[in-house]
Amino acid sequence: MSPAGPLPSPEPESPLWQREARQQFPIVTAHPELAYLDSAATSQKPRAVLEAVQTYLTTSNANAGRGTYPWANRTTELVESTRERVKEFLHDPEPGRTGVHFTSGTTEGLRTVARDWLVPYLTDGDEILVPYADHRANLDPWLEARRLLAERGVQVRVRALPYQAGSGDYDHLALHRAVGPRTRFVAATHVHHVYGGDMNVHRIRGAVGPDVAICLDAAQSVGHLPVHLDAPSLDVDFVVFSGHKAMALPGSGVVWARNTRGPAFRPEGWQGTPNTAGIVSLRAALDWLDTIGPERVAHWTTMLSTRLTDRLGHLGPYEVVGCQASLSADSALPAEQRRRGIVTFRHRDIPSDDLGFILYSHGFMVRADNLCQAGSDGRDASVRVSLHVYNTVEEIDRLLAVLASLA
Repeated sequence: MSPAGPLPSPEPESPLWQREARQQFPIVTAHPELAYLDSAATSQKPRAVLEAVQTYLTTSNANAGRGTYPWANRTTELVESTRERVKEFLHDPEPGRTGVHFTSGTTEGLRTVARDWLVPYLTDGDEILVPYADHRANLDPWLEARRLLAERGVQVRVRALPYQAGSGDYDHLALHRAVGPRTRFVAATHVHHVYGGDMNVHRIRGAVGPDVAICLDAAQSVGHLPVHLDAPSLDVDFVVFSGHKAMALPGSGVVWARNTRGPAFRPEGWQGTPNTAGIVSLRAALDWLDTIGPERVAHWTTMLSTRLTDRLGHLGPYEVVGCQASLSADSALPAEQRRRGIVTFRHRDIPSDDLGFILYSHGFMVRADNLCQAGSDGRDASVRVSLHVYNTVEEIDRLLAVLASLA
């Protein structure tokens, strides 16, 4: 057995605001023996979201944009006001210019950008840069766009977004060199779903120049940390995220479009019945998150993930995936480089899927597979712990004790 090493420096045991926030999640408080550590897959829902949906479905449920009676008018108003609420939550600097389109989640949102905006925008000989080591949802749509264009006789070059060796972060210097006169589009990820690192997207605009459109997969950032689109460094053209990862119901998602580079984003085809209950839940979730404070959520989950990685660094059989320089609480890396509530690791001797079953037998619900990472297969399986505001220091220390017993 490897020496476990000392526990990380004590942190305040769940300040009052966090304890009060945790109490607002019925599924969490109903199962104190279980620790839900899979929030990167989907978040749990606070009571305010559940009550908002129940109120809507029992008082004014109707279709949006199709009727003139009060329930229909109220539903239409809820949908349209939620578009403005999304802009407010994202600190949209020009809400009069931008657009918000509701989707079923990040995957559909990215495919919609690819099919309905990128395909008509590109011409023969254009280039795009896309991430080959991020979530498949942020790779497959762009490859599909290339195929659709090829069927029309339009040849587009797809180039790989460069990464730094060993860290998993984007290589912004290499990105600057990769941009050419025919580069039209870059797809990037805000927070990596495996490594948990902030991908420093604020550096991408400076690397690609003022004319290249940027689409940001924000599935692991919106609802987990502040996203301020009014910051000049976050000059992106699309932000796509899933509501269900941000406290809302499954089947809700958003494409936010800046509408300044290329044509305005207008999804093609007939727009059918929207997921009105999902949209209502998204509005309630954004209100709840603003009340709690995205800054506090980010600070709390970063502290928990730092505590976990710092301890794992002392356990010999475990390899933490991603930037090794961010493993220690004493890391000199700036705060934005720290793991944002996601810690992924492997055991030297225990297969990851087996480790996942073992952890569940001790009350821990984690993800254990290849995590939908592009270019990976079963040999790349790992265990991912992903945290949110309802998780506690006690849960992390209890998890560490179990992991240490397997070292």
